[in-house]
Amino acid sequence: MKLSDIAARLQCELAGDGEVEITGVAGMEHAGPSELTFLANPRYAHKVKETRAAAILAAEPIRGQAIACLVSANPYLDFARALELFYRPPRPAPGVHPAAAVAASAKVGEGAFIGAFTVVGENVTIGRNAVLHPHVVIYEGASIGDDFCAHSHAVVREFCRIGHRVTLQNGVVVGGDGFGFALRKDGTHYKIVQSGVTVIEDDVEIQTLTSVDRATVGETRVKRGAKIDSLVQVGHACVVGEDNIICAQTGLAGSSILGRSVLLAGQVGVSGHLTIHDRAVVYAQSGVGGDVDAGATISGSPAFDAAVWRRAVAAFSKLPELVKTVRELKKRVETPAAPPDSTT
Repeated sequence: MKLSDIAARLQCELAGDGEVEITGVAGMEHAGPSELTFLANPRYAHKVKETRAAAILAAEPIRGQAIACLVSANPYLDFARALELFYRPPRPAPGVHPAAAVAASAKVGEGAFIGAFTVVGENVTIGRNAVLHPHVVIYEGASIGDDFCAHSHAVVREFCRIGHRVTLQNGVVVGGDGFGFALRKDGTHYKIVQSGVTVIEDDVEIQTLTSVDRATVGETRVKRGAKIDSLVQVGHACVVGEDNIICAQTGLAGSSILGRSVLLAGQVGVSGHLTIHDRAVVYAQSGVGGDVDAGATISGSPAFDAAVWRRAVAAFSKLPELVKTVRELKKRVETPAAPPDSTT
């Protein structure tokens, strides 16, 4: 595809030779002489002179370099759009594999594909153009919208509700039992029936081996546009807000409420029964034990303001030296002064 054609498709300004043939896209370090790359962060501008790419997506024309440029207001987003010009994941043709088990009472929309060894339970409703790869299991009474995609070994449990354009990657469990047990006098545990459901709204994607538990009563809800990474635990009765980003190995204890556009970096732990308000950012490996204000950026365990945390971390390695200094000063203060010389 000519670079000029790509510029037109992406609605980017072209600076340089538009006749260059582009065969694919790649990162700056790995791009070859017929590939398109991108520069999203100005800190990496010095690497442009080292790339072998034929052209680059950037926020402004590249000065002093013999490389064609597509000028974009959002180079990273347009790089993602350019990828789609060269690669689309394979989509199976509509139909039900003979080795699939689909209940007679299930309703499956037109254009759906149901793969081998997939199970669709009684009274399930699935919208149009769904793709259920092999070994997917949809339990009784689940309701799923249009353009749903579930990769192998994904599970949607009984009576859960899923909106339109939702993607479940391999091994995701939607609506598994919440972790609820009542303690008996003898120290044993009595299982609490998890009678609630999990609701996944439109345009949500959940990555591999993540669990979104059903509620004890009521519902667990993941709101529109949220993106949840691999190996995340969303506990019972949690609410994940619109357009949230939750990174890998994060855990939300029960009844955690996340507002709109919250970002939780990797390995964040949320203690539950608290609210993280709109646009808050929580740094990696933080432990959140209380409510977080809207727009706040926090870090540490227990987490607090990230700017203060950075200063504290910078001082942490100096604590032994500081303690030594304090002890020496304390000795000086506590040591009585020598009496004046009486002979003078």
